[in-house]
Amino acid sequence: MTDSTRKQDAEQYDRLVAEMRQEEQKRQAGYREQALKLFPHVCGRCTREFEGKKMRELTVHHRDHNHDNNPPDGSNWELLCIYCHDHEHTRGVQEQRSSENSPSDRQDRPSLGHSPFAALGDRFKKPK
Repeated sequence: MTDSTRKQDAEQYDRLVAEMRQEEQKRQAGYREQALKLFPHVCGRCTREFEGKKMRELTVHHRDHNHDNNPPDGSNWELLCIYCHDHEHTRGVQEQRSSENSPSDRQDRPSLGHSPFAALGDRFKKPK
């Protein structure tokens, strides 16, 4: 591979990444603006109210954790402050860690969030 080919590949990669980031920002801005029009500017968990510059701390949480599921009526969204939103996404992971000794109980309860690495520890356990 020549230096000019590598340079072209790198430029093409950078262009593709930039386009993907722009598309993601547009998509997020679209559903965030919709959610802010539909719902009161209050965190759905801690009930803190937001206005002015603080509005940037109010985020859209997808209830089914699918960021591509954006119905126009907002039925898959709830407004959460950045702190409650972060907590919502870590809650399932924390719960799983605390109930490692009782896996049957964990399966009976609904999932509170998705963690792509939740079962990673099980892969490293040696079979008995």
